[in-house]
Amino acid sequence: MPANRSRTDRWKDSLHRIYERGGGLEFAIKHDKQDDGVKDLVWRVKLLHLTDKEMVIEHPGAMGQAFRIDDGIELVGMMSVGQNRWMFNTVVLGKTENETRHGSFPALRIKMPEKVVRCMRRNVDRTSIAHLDLPSVECWKLIEPLSAVPIEVANRVQIEELHRTGGTANASSDPMALPSVGPKFEARLANLGGGGVGLIIPQEYRSEIDSGKVFWVRMDLRPAIPAPLVMTTKLAHSHIDSAQNTIAGMAFEFGYNNQHKGFVVQQISKYLGSLQGQRKAA
Repeated sequence: MPANRSRTDRWKDSLHRIYERGGGLEFAIKHDKQDDGVKDLVWRVKLLHLTDKEMVIEHPGAMGQAFRIDDGIELVGMMSVGQNRWMFNTVVLGKTENETRHGSFPALRIKMPEKVVRCMRRNVDRTSIAHLDLPSVECWKLIEPLSAVPIEVANRVQIEELHRTGGTANASSDPMALPSVGPKFEARLANLGGGGVGLIIPQEYRSEIDSGKVFWVRMDLRPAIPAPLVMTTKLAHSHIDSAQNTIAGMAFEFGYNNQHKGFVVQQISKYLGSLQGQRKAA
């Protein structure tokens, strides 16, 4: 039996190994393919507990704030072991608390999947059970972090006004709307964690991510967030995947503009809420 087929058949063994080493899984809200233009927001959380019928995972959130995830929402789960990756369907069973020596923290109970499907290495976000469309992210090396503060303030005012009026902005690449930055490079949003984001950076831009530590990013989640959302990030770690792309872990950096933190978390929470609303309507 080929090795990849054997690992797929024994996926529960891999799941238990992830749990035993304190690893995590990735999840996205499942939606219908006909939802044209809807971008999938993937979050990465720790696997806390396993039984034959369900899993307990960290409640998704950012910067200490939990996002609303409704009972009964269908999810697409992703499990990675080395360079191998699988997807599965599951559903939120309910909320619970994870008890630790430092206190209790919100967690989610989700159904144990019946099967998993292996992702192809050259197309890791497409399988027979789900097609994920990851948001695009524009990135720049931030030369002068303080120069980003007035742009972030303007971004907040713009988005709040568009929410109020029901409008949607056109993405702008006008250099006058940028802080003091280097050349632009493109990425995709791989996942969202509690303290930052994971980016997939094509191999042609590898030198850009190696050249600096603080970056300014613009993330497009329209139309639910009516204008691209901007923020300052700091490179925490990176590695090269099997397709020679750079997977970069970028920590949120709100030290220069702490007021922007609550706004960013609020917008991401709104986006996840909009995905659940679409799913319920479907």
